[in-house]
Amino acid sequence: MQKTRLSRAVAQVLGVAVGVSMLPMTGHAQQAKANDTKNNTDQIEVISVTGIRRSMETTIDIKKAETAIVEAVSAEDIGKLPDQSIAESLTRLSGLAGQRVNGRVQVISIRGLAPDFSTTTLNGRQQASAGDNRAVEYDQYPSELINGAVVYKSSDVGIAGMGLSGTVDMRTIRPLAHGEQAVVFNLRSETGSIDQLHPEVSKNGWRGSASYIDQFADDTIGVAIGYAHMDTPTQVQHYKAWEWNTVDNALAGTSNDDALGLVGQEVTAVARNQVRDGVMAVLEYKPNDNFHSIVDAYYSKFSQDEVMRGAMWFTNQWTGDGMEFLNPQFDNFGGTKVVRSGVATNLRPVLRNDLNTRDDELKALGWNNKWKLDRWTIDADLSYSGSERDEQVLETYAGLAPTGSFDNIGFELQPEGFPVYTPGTDYTDVNKVQLSDPAPWGGWGHDGAIRFPHVKETIKEAELNARYELSDGAFSSVDIGANYTKRQKDKEVDDNDLFLKNNRAPVKVDPSLLVSPTSLSFAGIKGVISYDIMPTVNRYYDIKPILDTNRWNKAWGVEEEVLTSFIKLNIDTELWGKPLKGNIGSQFVRTDQSSSGFLASDYKPGNPSTLTQVEAGKTYNDVLPALNLSMEVLDDQFVRLAAGKTMARPRMDEMRANITAGVGVDSRRWSGNSGNPELEPWRAKALDLTYEVYLNDTSYIAGGAFYKKLDSYIYTQNFDFDFSNAPNNSTVIPISPIGNMSRPANGEGGSLRGYELSMSLDLGSFYLPLSGFGFIGSQSWTDSSIKPDGPNTSTKLPGLSDRVRDLTLYYERDGFSARVSQRYRSAFRGEVVQLFATRGYTEVLADRQVDAQLSYSIDDGTFAGLTLLLQANNLTNSPYTTRMNTLQEGGGYFPEVYEEYGRQYLFGFSYKL
Repeated sequence: MQKTRLSRAVAQVLGVAVGVSMLPMTGHAQQAKANDTKNNTDQIEVISVTGIRRSMETTIDIKKAETAIVEAVSAEDIGKLPDQSIAESLTRLSGLAGQRVNGRVQVISIRGLAPDFSTTTLNGRQQASAGDNRAVEYDQYPSELINGAVVYKSSDVGIAGMGLSGTVDMRTIRPLAHGEQAVVFNLRSETGSIDQLHPEVSKNGWRGSASYIDQFADDTIGVAIGYAHMDTPTQVQHYKAWEWNTVDNALAGTSNDDALGLVGQEVTAVARNQVRDGVMAVLEYKPNDNFHSIVDAYYSKFSQDEVMRGAMWFTNQWTGDGMEFLNPQFDNFGGTKVVRSGVATNLRPVLRNDLNTRDDELKALGWNNKWKLDRWTIDADLSYSGSERDEQVLETYAGLAPTGSFDNIGFELQPEGFPVYTPGTDYTDVNKVQLSDPAPWGGWGHDGAIRFPHVKETIKEAELNARYELSDGAFSSVDIGANYTKRQKDKEVDDNDLFLKNNRAPVKVDPSLLVSPTSLSFAGIKGVISYDIMPTVNRYYDIKPILDTNRWNKAWGVEEEVLTSFIKLNIDTELWGKPLKGNIGSQFVRTDQSSSGFLASDYKPGNPSTLTQVEAGKTYNDVLPALNLSMEVLDDQFVRLAAGKTMARPRMDEMRANITAGVGVDSRRWSGNSGNPELEPWRAKALDLTYEVYLNDTSYIAGGAFYKKLDSYIYTQNFDFDFSNAPNNSTVIPISPIGNMSRPANGEGGSLRGYELSMSLDLGSFYLPLSGFGFIGSQSWTDSSIKPDGPNTSTKLPGLSDRVRDLTLYYERDGFSARVSQRYRSAFRGEVVQLFATRGYTEVLADRQVDAQLSYSIDDGTFAGLTLLLQANNLTNSPYTTRMNTLQEGGGYFPEVYEEYGRQYLFGFSYKL
């Protein structure tokens, strides 16, 4: 593959980096004090540089001070993380990768493991998630209100609730540590390269923030308040291939009737408008060196409106409509012969107008107090975190008029990129389109659907720790403590069908409800009819609840009570004349978990399911020892070793008590599926080794290796189950009460291993003519033997990318700053929302995204404190692509989803008083 200009430039800089690593170290970063989880953000002081160098200097201080193996990202100034979101900043760290959702990084994988295997804290406190499970969605946290984040890759027994793959601790600013008054304003406008797709969502947006920091009463009281607003649109051009299958009947008379054909597809235009308001407040009180109290508060309100319009249709030979391919042309996709182009006849297109909404509310409150009493330090912490999400998922259908009309659609498919379609009918012509249920096989049995998912979670946490300073010996102090956490998560989905009035009679849309047609020209289609969705639903449709087993399978509650106690000996000594620091200790974790749900049996059409309340749970114990060692083998060169046992609690939807059951008409046997409230965690043994070389205050090179042996893994298993307690409201008499049950269970694990390389090089500190130039980069390689779907399967581990890379080249001097970055993530198995508001997996292909930023800061004169900013994201318009996760004959995978989000441009300023 031909190298891009960026690749060649990076190669040249890497060559310089290798040479620089051989130079004598020219400076030493100041050694930071030992980290404290709840107050560690006040340990880093006196930053003498600004911008990128300030961020790197703070990052290096944090990495050197920690005894655990960590990565860190720090704000370049107040309210200024390197990226638009904390998630995007985290993906620039070694071993971390983000998954794009709606064009933005929303969740993070650490070391090849899915977000379920990690935990996220805010100022050391566990955070509730508005999603279906535990993984925190980072778009809830404005980057303007986060001062930095530390990612723990090895265990620290003093931190409760650590993840198996790692723990992300987001941190807000500490006003007393900041040490001076500051008032900062940020304002940015944004626009995208894709034209406005729907009248309801503009292509332009903006974001702004204001922060105030001050100290009072002789610097014994500190206050920090921040507010951030975001109003940002996303325009998405979307295509999806549903399935590839045999189409020999449709190819009758040709010599290529063994070719596979695409039997279903969709082309849609999606626009989303996201509005978020976030508020952060810190009140800090430190009257003397013996007492320190901090109150943290955070609130976020997030809303999203999504409009989707488009067309979808089956090209399936079994619809009964006599579909065939005219003038078919053939090609090979992934080594398999396919019908690449031609004209598909006798089709029933379904024209969609959908409206989805989402409203999230997140609250977090914490109070920490620390006392120093002679050799004792007592730390007490209370916190609360709560989240709530309400969604609407609405879809409406229209077809050709009059009822029973067909269309012929020409097509030319691509192995990558958008196909080109040429319908024979104008879908924007209101006289040729009517609201109906036009799908083949007699339709879908409804004329639309509307669902209302609701998720609520609360976390209440109390912690008491104590440290006793020892006077001599290899151990400098001993820590003991306990943490009590109670988590409650509830989910339900109110499912409803939409039926046209007048006994489902098809009807044309009143012209007063029409809006401008939606263009699908990116896939060759002129457009589709578009109407004001909610007024149309209110006028033409009736709503009827869906009371089948699927509805009740999505209604559940899970509660956990976890008591974590620990003891830790802190090491501060010498070995072979070299400084050795670290800790050794163990956590003792007792978990009491329970779930409530429903046992729902299959029903006759038109009748509700038969329900029985179900409650179940389990109590179990874990002992999690951990060792962290850091030896300074040469000046500012550290070898770190970490070993321990880790765990990650099961997904909460897999812990649900729900059971769905039914008796087969032909087999007369029971079958069902369920969650498992008795699931125990994923458990693993971990070993880490790193070597870190700190060249000066802003430059370092680090490399490491890690190994995780998962003692257990959770996957779906099938086994015999006694359905005696399941109600049978069918007329089929089962042969036996024993049938097949499919549910998640603990099974055998596997191993995960990888290598990581990261560096930050301030090139001007080594070679004066390069003053202002720098390079930041990381690369990780990961491999796994874990079989997530059980033994003798080949499915990839969710979230695992073989390679993850981030490269940033920057120039920063005399107030001028320029940078260009590239993020790369190889293919992985990602979790996405699928039909009926359920979750599922798909194969997400490799992604390369290039971003750039220019800024100029004025340091003196009338406009001192003003910074102008121009930012461009996704410069190469990197698409989001997935492929079918079923291997076809010939060894090839078929394309599935292809989406383009376009480029995003931001222009604005910040002003610091």
